[in-house]
Amino acid sequence: MGGLDFAVIERALPYLMRGLQYTVQLTLVAALGGTVFGTLLAMARLSSFKPLALAAAGYVNLMRSLPLLLVIFWFYFLVPVLVQKLMGWELPPRIGPERSAYITFIMFEAAYFCEIMRAGIQSISRGQVGAAYAVGLTYWQAMQLIILPQAFRNMLPVLLTQSIILFQDVSLVSLLNVTDFVGAAVKIAQRDSRIVEMYLFVAIVYFIMCYTLSFMVKRLQHRIAIVR
Repeated sequence: MGGLDFAVIERALPYLMRGLQYTVQLTLVAALGGTVFGTLLAMARLSSFKPLALAAAGYVNLMRSLPLLLVIFWFYFLVPVLVQKLMGWELPPRIGPERSAYITFIMFEAAYFCEIMRAGIQSISRGQVGAAYAVGLTYWQAMQLIILPQAFRNMLPVLLTQSIILFQDVSLVSLLNVTDFVGAAVKIAQRDSRIVEMYLFVAIVYFIMCYTLSFMVKRLQHRIAIVR
């Protein structure tokens, strides 16, 4: 340990913080977008309209069966080529690594949030749905006013836990040369030849943040259980 130079972390701290800011930003956007699209997918999966339910189930099963890294590479490298062929353009569209990361994570996480929300919706008693119809509410009004608020409350700890996993998975975007927290650390480590110091610092930061968030989720889960 005597040969380690941890002063490199202090010198690179502003650059690392910008990378961490991007990581948190991508996590929040992907979690919010995944929750919105995941909720719509969950409602589609529970729909009595079979083609819609089958299409939603196919999308969810496809995304949940593929590694996230493969989805990232597929969207970044192949989707622009497919768009070029379909539209008949001379050149593929320039989506860019950062925009690809946002779209990929929202699409991928929507499949996981879908299953969480589907479980939350199914946890609500069917009698409440019948009571909503009895007072004249439509299907969408019943979902918006009665079912979804309860489903969100019931599944909030699970949604937050999935968001913590998402926060860890965001590090994969560094393979697209995106300067997230890990990507920033990799660039500093290669520039200053201080791989051990930078990777150790990144591991400590991830551990502190994820452990703290997990502890808060457990406290929240305990409070929700008391309310019930």
